Amino acid sequence: MRVIVGLGNPGREYRETRHNVGFMVVDEIARRHNLTLAMAPSQIPDAMIAKKFGGSAVLVAKPLTFMNNSGEAVAALARYYDVPIGDLLIVIDEVALPFGRLRARARGSAGGHNGLKSVIARLGTTDFARLRLGVGRGDARRDLADHVLSKFEADEQSALGEFIARAADAAEMFAAEGIEKVMNTYNPGATDPD
Repeated sequence: MRVIVGLGNPGREYRETRHNVGFMVVDEIARRHNLTLAMAPSQIPDAMIAKKFGGSAVLVAKPLTFMNNSGEAVAALARYYDVPIGDLLIVIDEVALPFGRLRARARGSAGGHNGLKSVIARLGTTDFARLRLGVGRGDARRDLADHVLSKFEADEQSALGEFIARAADAAEMFAAEGIEKVMNTYNPGATDPD
């Protein structure tokens, strides 16, 4: 079973912010497969999950621990379901990529992302796949935390649905075919239209 975890912050005030694109991808996958996200078993504190069975069994999850403590829920999820590290995909926002750009990696550093720092610290490894979703940096004079906790601009809003759908396609490709296929298909220089 492959596991797709979208990182974000719980609560209405964060729902449509840049930091929550990981949650948006999980919601889109759940919508496509008519899955209902529900609270995880008590051994996995503060997470919503849904499972799809069949040819490509997959579990999607949204940690409710807030971004900076995401690793708590991710590590508990991996332990509870005995998930091999190669079957885990973390979906996050990325300010170093322009809005709409995707970048997949099989492993790597946190790159300054607090959610990834937490996941790496709790898993004790950097050897898990991640799908970074470009949300842009915005005005360099603006505080980065304010930027990622802001809502998308009007021109971005009009393209957001397509962007999230493409990211969900990439996450589903990971579930069916693995991270190498995603990297070859979606990374810049592959067939990514950006």
